Amino acid sequence: MSAAPPPRELLLIGGGGEMTLSVDVAVQAVEQARARGLRTHVTNRADTLAATPDVTAAADAATAVDFARPGDTADWAAGRAAEGERPALVFGVREMAQEAVAATADALGLPGNPPAAVRRIRTKDACRAALAAAGFRQPAVRVCRDAAEARAFLAATAGPWVVKPRDGADSAGVRKVTGPDDLPAALAGLPDREAPFLVEEFVEGGEFSVEGVFVGGSPRVLAVTAKEKLPPPYFVEIGHVLPADISEETRRSVEETVTAALTALELRFGLFHVELWLTAEGIVLGEVHVRIGGGWIHRMLPHVRPGLELYGTVYDDALGLPVDLPATLPAPERAAAARYFAPPEGRVTAVTGWDAVRTHPAVLHAELRVGPGDVVPGFRSGGDRVGAVVVGAATPAEARELARELVASVRFTVEPVETVEPVGAVGAVGVDAAPGVPGRPEVCVDLEPRPLTSSFRISHMTIETVDHLRLRLVQAGRTVGEGEITADSGYGQDGPAIAAEAEALARTLAATCDDAHRRADGSDPVAPLRAGLEKAAADGVGAPARMLVEMAFLDRAARRAGVPVWRLLGLPEPGRVRLLHTVPIGEDIPLDGRPLKIKLGGADDERILRSLLGVPAPLILDANRGWDSQDWQRLRPLLAELDPAVLEDPVRDPALLPAIRAALPGTAVVLDEGIATADDASFAVGTAGGLNVKLMRFGGILPALDALTDATERGAARMLGCFLEPPRAIAYAAQLAGLCDWSDLDGHFWVSDDRPVPSYGLDSSAPGIPRIAYTPEPARGEALAI
Repeated sequence: MSAAPPPRELLLIGGGGEMTLSVDVAVQAVEQARARGLRTHVTNRADTLAATPDVTAAADAATAVDFARPGDTADWAAGRAAEGERPALVFGVREMAQEAVAATADALGLPGNPPAAVRRIRTKDACRAALAAAGFRQPAVRVCRDAAEARAFLAATAGPWVVKPRDGADSAGVRKVTGPDDLPAALAGLPDREAPFLVEEFVEGGEFSVEGVFVGGSPRVLAVTAKEKLPPPYFVEIGHVLPADISEETRRSVEETVTAALTALELRFGLFHVELWLTAEGIVLGEVHVRIGGGWIHRMLPHVRPGLELYGTVYDDALGLPVDLPATLPAPERAAAARYFAPPEGRVTAVTGWDAVRTHPAVLHAELRVGPGDVVPGFRSGGDRVGAVVVGAATPAEARELARELVASVRFTVEPVETVEPVGAVGAVGVDAAPGVPGRPEVCVDLEPRPLTSSFRISHMTIETVDHLRLRLVQAGRTVGEGEITADSGYGQDGPAIAAEAEALARTLAATCDDAHRRADGSDPVAPLRAGLEKAAADGVGAPARMLVEMAFLDRAARRAGVPVWRLLGLPEPGRVRLLHTVPIGEDIPLDGRPLKIKLGGADDERILRSLLGVPAPLILDANRGWDSQDWQRLRPLLAELDPAVLEDPVRDPALLPAIRAALPGTAVVLDEGIATADDASFAVGTAGGLNVKLMRFGGILPALDALTDATERGAARMLGCFLEPPRAIAYAAQLAGLCDWSDLDGHFWVSDDRPVPSYGLDSSAPGIPRIAYTPEPARGEALAI
């Protein structure tokens, strides 16, 4: 008797995100697959899998695969298929996973959208260009890399405008701009302030979205949704009504425009959610997505179209099963609406009316994630939502009104988290004063431009001046925690903007984080601070601001615990920090036996490399991604003869790295530029075999420690680097030196009067952040012992 064939499998790439809405979507997608006899296998990042147990419990299997690298996901799936574990179909419900879904389906020869088409719509400016080329109305848009380019676009076009990330979700970092004076605040609010961003013309008109599914490769519109947003400058959706209360003629025009646009964009698989405006000039298309809309639309659609299974329809179509969905559907006969809570900012002291709302018979879904003691942030993006109510009704107007009434019936009593007073000192950004609140410190941030002790030149710029930032936590007139960094505009580090971000974040943490040393339950002593900083990162607070705040709060916690920071974190004693001797471009190369870090990436690279032949010292060569394939081939013989100890960021194209590693087997290759997150670090380890960790890029010692721990476990080369930073910031980073193969922590020699030395120790005799401790310069043999 032959064995029964294994069940067909759905590979759900990206699983669900940590928000309850995303979890609900993913669980529904898994359940509708199981109802069709499909085995379900979920992939996601390891930390998100752990944070979404409802999704993993619903699935038959779960594997940690990072969807942010579509090629890695496709390769992993192809490897499984080669071993006989081939899925019947590939699907994803999350926006950020759609490129991995398309790449994997393409690699396995399964139904899906063309990868190039998905990349196009995921890159907002490319999607706008494609739609405009196909004859659809589009606002003027420009990709900008800095404030100067944004100001130039404003000067050349009619306002108002919108600043937004080039690739993002939940309206994070989206802000209306009425003139050049609004730009600094808008740019400071971008999630990644070093990445290119978009500035586009603001479109006046009602906002809508179109929800649908592809059947047989053709789009089928299920409903048009009306959006309601909070007033500018932000564009956060506060409510949805489905179907939109528009005329039949308008609905047909919208549906025809959207289906034509989807066809022009070469999309053909899964679900779609297309945003648009109805203006006096006609329909203007907005963003295009190949997933269901947010805002609980996935709950609203099955209510207004009874019997509809969104994901099941996709599965049936992909598996060749019949789908009873005509090309043109009649308007829904009933309606639904969703509305979000938007309580005032502050600490919640009481909530009334919630029980009556969640038990109301018309409620399809209700959630509230804040209660007494919680702090409500400002409503800036979808990530700031604290709850929602979804209702069903006979008509759109009735649904809208009921949702509004129910949300309004919930009363929030809040108290101010703190008061803000101006600072009289020149250069100070602000003070958070909370008099009479035990244990809560004041927050003081100072900024001062400082010239370098000597100019510092690398491949693409020369640095002369930095902004010095200092953040102090003050109680009873005494500093109890202190962070200190410098910001360099050449690296896109805007000192005033960082100061403002750090001040706001520190105020929030001062009100919400317990003193780490007081935790006596055996849990992670810095868990509250870690959670607050991780939320700040998710909310788009920049890495330099997070590092500055982390320094001050860990310094405070360590002081109050009576230990140095490294001991508070359970790190090994740092020991002596042995340095590389960094040689900027254009400076003479010392020949005294110290390990040399040579800055390359310029026109004189061949001459510099020849001058290094025979130098009796370890060589660390940093090209700052300055080489292309021709440069590599030209310099390869010289590099092979030099046999450097480390080659840092050699090429612009990561595809060249395997050949470089093969040609220089004795050289550790590490990546530096752009390595700022756990995912970046994993990519560096996987492609180059090593990474350079800089706290100013990662956002502090906690995320940097996580990256180094993972790199150590994978046997990767580890370098600890820095920017041009003050001694306190360098000492803070040096606490991780014992976990690294190389320490490149000499940036303070350009911003202080400290004399360059081959090595130094850390004085941990006082609690808090250690101080750099200089001793007489060691003998040459000691300097080489790295």
